[in-house]
Amino acid sequence: MSFIRGEQIDDFIELENLRPQDLINDPTHTLLRPILSHIDAEAEDKSMEMELRAEEEFRAEKRRIFKENRERIDLFYERKRKQVDIAHKVYTSNKSNESRVSLLIARDQLLQDVLKEAQEELKTVSGDKEKYPKIIKGLILQGILQLLEPEVVLRCRKEDVELIKDVVDEVADDQKKIAGFSTKVTVDPNNFLSDEIAGGVELLSRQGKISVSSTLESRMNLIAEQIVPQIRTALFGPNPNRAFFD
Repeated sequence: MSFIRGEQIDDFIELENLRPQDLINDPTHTLLRPILSHIDAEAEDKSMEMELRAEEEFRAEKRRIFKENRERIDLFYERKRKQVDIAHKVYTSNKSNESRVSLLIARDQLLQDVLKEAQEELKTVSGDKEKYPKIIKGLILQGILQLLEPEVVLRCRKEDVELIKDVVDEVADDQKKIAGFSTKVTVDPNNFLSDEIAGGVELLSRQGKISVSSTLESRMNLIAEQIVPQIRTALFGPNPNRAFFD
């Protein structure tokens, strides 16, 4: 904003009293100089004011653009950070699951190795001439008591045929004491169990419609299913996530 000095006011007062003829007679424009100076000063003030205003608007716009870009960048990196966090959690979870699965597989393999070793030991049972007759007698009796049929056909390994013929009468006596009657047992002369099994018998009744496996392997598998939890505990310790125990 411009201000007019006191002497300029006096000059303006004189100019108001000028006549057109006075301006014509003033070739050096002495009388116009005050007003021209005022116009120049006013223009300079306006120019400075416009520059200051433009500078302020420029700074305000620059701050606005900077703020918007900063917010945009912050938002971009925040999203990236969340993506990295999620990816890290997924990676950690996958690795944890992989480790857990690997551990479970290793434990299961060790358990299978223990059971396989037990199966190998099972093959030596039939070689014990003192214990095996008692064992096979018990297996036949268990099978007959499961069926409780008047007649059964018995299948066994070919090498056990004579042994079984020797014990069937004792089995009949034991059954009669337990069940009150005895079952007629016929050894199948044509069909035999595989020589690969450790021993035992298979009993069939009603023309083969009902059968009971009473081999050493089947009994061991049955026992293994019952004691696997105890084997796991013995091998790996108690399960901290298990709330109930048999």
